[in-house]
Amino acid sequence: MLAAGVAGEKAEPASSARGVGAYLGLAVGDALGATVEFMTPREIRHQYGVHREIIGGGWLRLRPGQVTDDTEMTLALGRSVLRRGGVDPADAAEVFSEWMRSKPVDIGHTVRRGIAHYRRTRTPEVAPDEQNAGNGACMRCLPIALLCRHEDEQALIRASRAQAHITHNNPVADAGTETVLRMLVTALNGGGSDRMRLHAERLVARYPVFRFDRRPVENPSGWIVETLQAVFQALYGHDSFEEILVDVVNRGGDADTTGAIAGMLAGALYGIHAIPGRWSRKLDPEVRRSCEGQAIELLALAGRGSA
Repeated sequence: MLAAGVAGEKAEPASSARGVGAYLGLAVGDALGATVEFMTPREIRHQYGVHREIIGGGWLRLRPGQVTDDTEMTLALGRSVLRRGGVDPADAAEVFSEWMRSKPVDIGHTVRRGIAHYRRTRTPEVAPDEQNAGNGACMRCLPIALLCRHEDEQALIRASRAQAHITHNNPVADAGTETVLRMLVTALNGGGSDRMRLHAERLVARYPVFRFDRRPVENPSGWIVETLQAVFQALYGHDSFEEILVDVVNRGGDADTTGAIAGMLAGALYGIHAIPGRWSRKLDPEVRRSCEGQAIELLALAGRGSA
């Protein structure tokens, strides 16, 4: 089990605003983007003009404020971390299995295969796969950032891969996920946009395929490279939470996941007060309570672990 600690201690106010902001940012980005998931930018413009309200619908026919697997898997991982006091891959795999058994509204093919592998073998790690660089492990990584915000680099990587490899075991996916985690930790600990960007630039230096200083990525797929290119372009193309989210979801494609990842990063950077109230009020009340509560508990767990 990795990055253990003891819950119960209150997190400092500034970190709480950023941590809760990251969680609610994830959920509102998921709910906003789900409406236009798998649509092209042209189709979005034709139907909505500029899509900027949480209205539900989409191919999943969601209720306004309903979230998808991005938020649900994040909360599932967070429950495991809080229950075990750290990252326990077997427990996390079991929680994911329970979640899949609940018949979620959506589940990715790679996630489904990884959970099925765990059920067959009781091994919470799939084999490395050079062809499998999806964004499913990245979309749910937020609990690791809150848990490991005081940990060293190696602890962060170990915790990230312990949860990621349950379903996604790929070096490019690992590199992208770990970069998002470093950016989240930087923001949670008070770092600004420029310091966060250094992590994105280091990712590009190591894996040039992630370059995001090119033409805007439209209709991004579930490939983590396109996902993060779209997210980074939106994050560094605007200086407000709302405009970052509006930009990224109107690119279409895997819009619930680009919205969720951009939302967690922008929420950690700008804090809870930057999230439009009309969006957070639209969230399913139980989802909102779970996001707020889990963020505070994870920050407290990290605080006790570093004491």
